[in-house]
Amino acid sequence: MDGLGGLPAKELGGKTELEAAQKPNFDQLAQTSALGLHEPISLGITPGSGPAHFGIFGYDPIKWNMGRGVLETLGIGFDLKRGDIAVRTNFCSLDAKGLITDRRAGRIPTKECVRLSEILDKKVKLKGIKTFVRAVRDYRGALVLRAKGLGPNVDDTDPQVVGANPLPAVGKDAASKRTAKLLNEFVMQAHRVLKDEHPANGLLLRGISTYRPYPTFREIYKLRAACIAVYPMYRGVSRLVGMDLIGQPETMDEELDLLGKFWGDYDFFFFHYKYTDSRGEDGNVAGKVAEIEKVDKVLPKILKLNPDVLIITGDHSTPTQLKSHSWHPVPLLMRAPSFRTGHGGKFGETDCAKGTIGPIKSTDIMPLAMAHSGKLLKFGA
Repeated sequence: MDGLGGLPAKELGGKTELEAAQKPNFDQLAQTSALGLHEPISLGITPGSGPAHFGIFGYDPIKWNMGRGVLETLGIGFDLKRGDIAVRTNFCSLDAKGLITDRRAGRIPTKECVRLSEILDKKVKLKGIKTFVRAVRDYRGALVLRAKGLGPNVDDTDPQVVGANPLPAVGKDAASKRTAKLLNEFVMQAHRVLKDEHPANGLLLRGISTYRPYPTFREIYKLRAACIAVYPMYRGVSRLVGMDLIGQPETMDEELDLLGKFWGDYDFFFFHYKYTDSRGEDGNVAGKVAEIEKVDKVLPKILKLNPDVLIITGDHSTPTQLKSHSWHPVPLLMRAPSFRTGHGGKFGETDCAKGTIGPIKSTDIMPLAMAHSGKLLKFGA
């Protein structure tokens, strides 16, 4: 449940969204499960979605960090080549002075994102460089530069606040300075093309990165792994670590149908739900509570499949008060016959802080799951 963790809210009587939600299935499950908290990166460090997911998959999130451009592009099935520069693009709203009024252009629908991306793909050209502009989802898109001698060490152009100008792309070495120059030219042309559009008349660039291969789940864990996710970014993370992408679901019901259909074909399933994070970023307290309650209602369908090990957590916390990701530890529930169960608490931050798993690193989750599914051998004589 993306962005699951929160902070006590006045509107909820000092409870977090997870604690205030009416979630009888989660709370009943907590009675026979182990609870804890996990640290996505390190104390005080706010994670992006990419490294946060790498951590819960057991990869060192610092060593194996990958820019969001590659993740988004892989997630839509684009065939990246070695040396390609991939960029996550955000359509945004700019006022007459060029200041950002909405970093997400009112969360335009995917259909509009497709239309605008096709226009940019056709009309914006860079001399001697192949460019590909693709829609991802909602206001998100992807830009790929294909040429020799480009570097990925370029700062984002998204200032992360409204009321400011988009930042220029700045490269940190010779090859990356060439990339930055090309990206700045691309944005300048894009803004000319988009100037009469509303609300998406601007473009922000994030997660500038280049592809490299990763060790896979099959290589590390000897598991046949599958991803069930709606949003391309999370499909991209999964694809990078060698998971099969199952179907192209648009709703949680479709995700559940896929889980049941393919249950016997894989050893590990990553099941992703986005909207707990989205409501947190919007500052929508009631909305985040409602999303948690939606997941609670379908939990019995997952439990009916009788997984050997069930893990329920988030990649990071997204408190509605902050309207952004945060550094706070993330609630964690794990159920398996060999777990020492908790103290009879409910699934929420306060009880998770008292749980028998304790505070752990996100990279400890997969070894725990492997051990409790009987898939780890004894170490040493």
